[in-house]
Amino acid sequence: MYIVGIERGAPMPWKERVVMDEKMKFIGRLLQGEKMSALCREFGISRKTGYKFWDRYKDTGLHGLTDRARRPIRYANQLPMQIQSEILRIKHDKPSWGAPKIREILRRKYPEVKTPAKSTIHCILDRHGLVKRRKNRRYKPQGTTLSMQSNPNDLWCADYKGEFMLANRYYCYPLTITDYSSRYLLTCEGMESTKEIYAFNAFEQTFQKYGLPKAIRTDNGLPFSSANALFGLSKLSVWWLRLGILIERIKPGNPQQNGRHERMHLTLKKEATKPAGENLLQQQEKFDKFIEEYNNYRPHEALDMKYPGELYAPSIRPYKGIQKLTYPFHDRTITVTNCGRICIRKKKVNLSSVFAGQDVGVKETDDGVWLVTFMNFDLGFFDLENSKLEPLEYPFAPEVV
Repeated sequence: MYIVGIERGAPMPWKERVVMDEKMKFIGRLLQGEKMSALCREFGISRKTGYKFWDRYKDTGLHGLTDRARRPIRYANQLPMQIQSEILRIKHDKPSWGAPKIREILRRKYPEVKTPAKSTIHCILDRHGLVKRRKNRRYKPQGTTLSMQSNPNDLWCADYKGEFMLANRYYCYPLTITDYSSRYLLTCEGMESTKEIYAFNAFEQTFQKYGLPKAIRTDNGLPFSSANALFGLSKLSVWWLRLGILIERIKPGNPQQNGRHERMHLTLKKEATKPAGENLLQQQEKFDKFIEEYNNYRPHEALDMKYPGELYAPSIRPYKGIQKLTYPFHDRTITVTNCGRICIRKKKVNLSSVFAGQDVGVKETDDGVWLVTFMNFDLGFFDLENSKLEPLEYPFAPEVV
């Protein structure tokens, strides 16, 4: 295997559309036949760290070393309260009527007001518990409720510690993952940016080593969340859902809701970043030493002076990749296009590009009103006249008893 453009002393070509970081330089020169010991001395790292990146390259290939108008989350259209009250009054008087009939009554009674779409009316009825649903429908908690877990792997916390400059004048962005219950530091990986591909690789390596958690708590920033996507999802968080991991998000501007993780960051900053490493590889070696000490040699006051390593055990849910989705109780299964749409009866309905390539279930719940489901989660309704998804409440957080 050969990395195009990596030559000792040669300029790094931008036409490859990747940023050559220290890891790629290191691997590229190994591939050209240079000795591990000599390269480790030149880059200022131990042979253990050098072999760590070499093994990672052999496992994940080149992609493991390279890169790859804000608007609020949109919920059901905000109708005037008089119209919403009228919708509920009509439904109360005529319980068997669905959105199409109610819409027609509104159109005739209020011709001067823009008539709401059938899917919007259906969302209002659903929000007030006036739509019949299957009895075995999964309960969906409201919003991003935060849980208090007491068992290892019930909840992991993830974040980027603030970027800092290395001695070579490049920035380092450490991605950290901890177990909420035991405070065990699962991963601290120095990145050259917060781009999604780096996070994918780090989480996959963590899942392979420790198994899968039940839920992950993050803030609302990239790559964990995307302000422009449905429910603020990102491709990373959609992948978590496919793996059976639920998502918790702290409220914007409330880092104390991830307080255990933030306290670890203070210790990390003090003990592993001052002084910073010469380059990204040296800094990663400092992080690896910090992980070992933090987990296995540093008494933790909040744990009654135990080590996190004494309380943590890997998850019993192994990482096996994603499984094919099926929707036996829906009318059809549709694959979301690369631009984030589903196509049905010559109509195009926008979901979000974060679902590109994913299969969703579609079911007609009322005359001309369709429900869209992803895995076990109902996303929202649309009608073929309006062709616009009206999202339901955020469905992906764990239940809190």
